Amino acid sequence: MKLIGSLTSPYVRKARVVMAEKKIDYQFVLENAWADESTLQEINPLGKVPVLVMDEREAIFDSRVIVEYLDTVTPVGKLIPASGKARLEVKCWEALADGVMDAAALIFIENNRREPRHRSSQWIARQMQKIDAGLAAMAKGLGENPFCTGINFTLADVAVGCALGYLDLRFADKLWRDEYPNLAKLADKLFARPSFVNTAPPQS
Repeated sequence: MKLIGSLTSPYVRKARVVMAEKKIDYQFVLENAWADESTLQEINPLGKVPVLVMDEREAIFDSRVIVEYLDTVTPVGKLIPASGKARLEVKCWEALADGVMDAAALIFIENNRREPRHRSSQWIARQMQKIDAGLAAMAKGLGENPFCTGINFTLADVAVGCALGYLDLRFADKLWRDEYPNLAKLADKLFARPSFVNTAPPQS
């Protein structure tokens, strides 16, 4: 199988971390969705990454759909509970982390893809409120647990780790570690895992 994406997208990183944790072999193909010459829309009509292309050339897109599928490919490193409250908890954590990533990505796009005269400070402030509320909810939900849902590493931790890593990449001046030391402790533990080390985005 082939994963199409970029080195800086937190959604792509989420898929790559899952593939690493589950020891799935794949080909990683870099794609700049913003480039004029990009043909990404021929594979994903939404023109977004990541896209997982199966051996049969079938394309799967949206990181949540991709990781859901990947967790069924092999029983190694099961990341999503099969059913019940435990599954719901993991998926809600993923939705929370994805929401933080969504807001952060929108701010980055607003600041870097739009001309200064067209930027909306109100829009940016609204998205930052979502990030702040998301971080507060993460910290409260984590508490003193070693991982998001308790003692087991799950997709919840993958998603939260990718969200926190993206904030480090795009918002280095946001001191979330000082405000939420329990999230900082979790992030340090996650970022030490080979799956996160090997998918760390370039800093430049």
